[in-house]
This record gives sequence, C-alpha cells and structure tokens, in this order.
Amino acid sequence: MGPVAVRSPVGGRGRRLALPGRSRRPATPLNCPSTAPSRTEMKITHVETYPVRIPLKPARRMVTALGQHIVSDYVLVRVVADNGLEGIGEATVMPRWSGETVWGAKAMIDHLLGPAVLGLDPTDIPAVDRRLELATRYNWFARAAVEMACWDLAGKGAGKPVYELLGGPARDRTIRCRFSMGAYDPARARARALELIAEGFTTIKVKVGGDPDADVERVRVVREAIGPEPDIVIDANCGWTVPTAIAAVQRMKPLRISLVEQPTPDGDFSGIAQLRREVGLPVMADDMCFDRVDAEELVRHNGCDVISVYPGKNGGIARSKEIVEFAGRHGVACSIGSNLEWDVGTAAMAHLVVGCANMRVVTWPGDMLGPEYHETRLAITPIEIAGPLVTLSDRPGLGIDLDWPLVREHRLTL
Repeated sequence: MGPVAVRSPVGGRGRRLALPGRSRRPATPLNCPSTAPSRTEMKITHVETYPVRIPLKPARRMVTALGQHIVSDYVLVRVVADNGLEGIGEATVMPRWSGETVWGAKAMIDHLLGPAVLGLDPTDIPAVDRRLELATRYNWFARAAVEMACWDLAGKGAGKPVYELLGGPARDRTIRCRFSMGAYDPARARARALELIAEGFTTIKVKVGGDPDADVERVRVVREAIGPEPDIVIDANCGWTVPTAIAAVQRMKPLRISLVEQPTPDGDFSGIAQLRREVGLPVMADDMCFDRVDAEELVRHNGCDVISVYPGKNGGIARSKEIVEFAGRHGVACSIGSNLEWDVGTAAMAHLVVGCANMRVVTWPGDMLGPEYHETRLAITPIEIAGPLVTLSDRPGLGIDLDWPLVREHRLTL
C-alpha cells in the first residue's frame, strides 16, 4: 500500500470528527441525474502518473500562515480508454495544507486508485467515485486527479465541454478573479498592491493569520495604497485562535474589509460562527470545508456566508458540485478557491464555475490564476489569463492539451 496522508492539525484535517449518528458519506448520493454526464461508453485500460516540479515566479511566491511556497511539486495523471481517447488530471498537493505529498499521491494513484478504476467506463462518474472511495479515505487531491481525468474523457467522448455535462453554462466563460497576495512586509505589500490595481484587479486578497499587529499594518498599507473603492479580502488560513481572530478583524473593520476568509482554526464550527456573529462581516469557509459533511456542519452552525470549493480539495468535480448545490439549497453562496493549480487543475475549476449556478463569483470573486504564478506552463492549449480575467475554452472535455515532451523535461525523480 502507498503512503496514506494523515490529517494533522498543521494540515488542517486532524481534529474533526463526525457527530454521533452522522455518516461521513454524503446525504445525497453522487449518482443523481444532475451529476452523471451524458454517456459514451468506453473502458479504462491504464493510468499513468507524472510527478513534475515547477518553480513559482519570484514576484508571486506565496507567504501564508502555513509558511512559504516557492516551488510546486504536483502529479499529472493520464487516463487512457480502450477507444484511444485519453483524459488528464492534476493532483495539486501541498503537504502543509492538505497533508498530501507528491510521493504519496504518485504511490496512491499507481498502486491503489489507478488499479481501482481499470475496466470502468470513465463516463460513469458515480461508479468511478465509488471505486476511489473504497480504495482510500481522504487523499482528496490524488482522488480528484483521477476523477477529473475521467470527466475529461467523458467530455471528449461526448464532444462537449465539461461545463455542459454539469448542466451549464450558468454564466459567461470569461470570469473575473481576485488576486491572492502573500503575507508580505509593508513596503512590498504596498508596491504589489499598486501593481495589481494597474493590472486591472478590483479585489485583492491579503494573507494574514500571523502576528495581529503585523497583519493589521499590512492590510492598512494596502488600503492606503489602493484607495477606498477596490475590495480587500483577508485570509488567515486557520492561523488565528478564535479570540485573536475576533480582535484582529474588529481592528481591521475601519479598513473596509469586504470578506473574512477562514479566520479561525479547522474543525471549530462553533468558533467561526461566533466570529461571524460578533464582527458583523461576511465570512468565507475554506480550509475547514473538504467534503459534504463539513458543508453540513457550517450550515448547521450558521458559520459562513460563502464556501470556497474546488475539485482538488473536494476529491473531484462531482463532489464539488454536490457541495455547491447543497449550499445553494440552504442560502449559502459558493466561490472558487485555489491551491495554485496548473492549467489542468485550473480548467477543472473553471468548468465548475461555468457549470454551476451557485458559484457566485461575481459577488464573491475567486482564485483561478495559479498557472500565471509559475515560471513554466505545460499546456499546448493553456487556459486564457489576462490580468484578473480567466477565459475558459469551449473545446471538448477540460479543453487542455499537455506538451508531453515539456512535461517529461520537468519530471521530478522521486
């Protein structure tokens, strides 16, 4: 058996337990008609993995409450069917965030997840998800890589973009994003904020979650630099305690914060609800919402106004869609989050946004700029990114073709 990712407190997945009488399985099965794509039958013959390393551009290296991210070690997945079609997926793993690693994800896919789906029809997404669920618990990003490759195959087989298989388009294929700025020192934060406004961004997310005094000063200089109109979102990545978060956010309220993202620790649904009541600002849950049960707890506690979803974190496109639809039924908006994906993962996110009505990205802009953070793009047909605007293609499947010689050139030896 390959290494299994452990839900540690640092990774944000270690303290949460299902309440008595509550199943970890979704209340609504994944084989509902709105989830299953149109079927063009084929069989999976083999699954291949490619661990790859791409550094981030120096100007876009990320600093958060979890540390610094300067290089991305991810796993690309190629799923081949008996009719010659192939689908691609991406495991955007970060050890300090989800607990998954490039070594573990490759081993998990090579030895468990890949063999589990051999012989299945990749267009039967519910069957694929059941096999992945039986093969391993958690390991969301590794599972998502295999699942999104099956969606890619399903779209190619049907001659349709994935967003149409999801029931869309629910909105235009060009989507305005916010920019996620690292927890920089004040001088760098001020300079970067001015650059972003010049590039056309109207929402800037500022990473916080460390020393409250330094965090407040960072947000203050950003507001001073950009003026009163652009929106500022803060994101603590679970870095504060509940009392610290409440006090810090109260200090930032005069700086016109439009959204408070993941200000409190993972697993503390009562704590995030307490902050939401006391600070009187919209709250987004991200690091504490990996699956449908997490979403149920957030709704039950009135813990947030918005849930950040994305296929890698949620274990696949179908599971993201399930959370989005559940949240919508309970009056909670969803937006798109990011783990600094490359083009394949970003395309999967964009199809979710275009295909699901409750992805309220106009009101609550999300993050889909990961490819532009990296020094190299591996796609022959990359997703279009121009400043804050991301445009999804209408090509079949995910719409991304990889430059396999370039992938091999950047292949990571494990």
